[in-house]
Amino acid sequence: MSRIEELANRYRNHIAAPWQRNLAGEQRMIFVVYAPTHERKLRARLELFEIATIESGHKWKSFDFTQTFARWMSRLEYKEVYFEEPENLAIPLESEFPYFAAAELRKVLTGEDVDSDTVVAVYGVASLYGFTKVSSVLKEVVRDIRGRLVVFFPGEFENNNYRLLGARDGWNYLAIPITLHNGVSD
Repeated sequence: MSRIEELANRYRNHIAAPWQRNLAGEQRMIFVVYAPTHERKLRARLELFEIATIESGHKWKSFDFTQTFARWMSRLEYKEVYFEEPENLAIPLESEFPYFAAAELRKVLTGEDVDSDTVVAVYGVASLYGFTKVSSVLKEVVRDIRGRLVVFFPGEFENNNYRLLGARDGWNYLAIPITLHNGVSD
């Protein structure tokens, strides 16, 4: 059994358990943690997680962050100036981009076809690295989670701390981690 299949089985066991309905948004999040080197393998096998969700009696919706920065950048009025002088992009990146990324995810979370029995699966979070923090984006949408938000997280979970792509800093979060062992799914 591959590591991704093993991770999908752990996810299946968790998602099939009865859902508590009175949880805060932060507690409705599930982080599927895996080694960054397995990103392509995970994406190729996302259907394992979708099948596990559907067989557990829940609906599945997915959202990919991979192109979010490009969509945001293409809408900027002064994008040409930013290409010439990238240091000027720091302020809009900090003040605008996390909210844009959250708004993109919010569209899926609040869609008409999403209810309290829907898993919204988010992948491509590594593409946010260097532009904003995943935690900043998620904090903006916690009130919009109706069912469960599953974040496919290429990084580590150790001592209740999540670290994207093995970065030095991480954050403590209430999300439920699904890992293979010791927080690192290599």
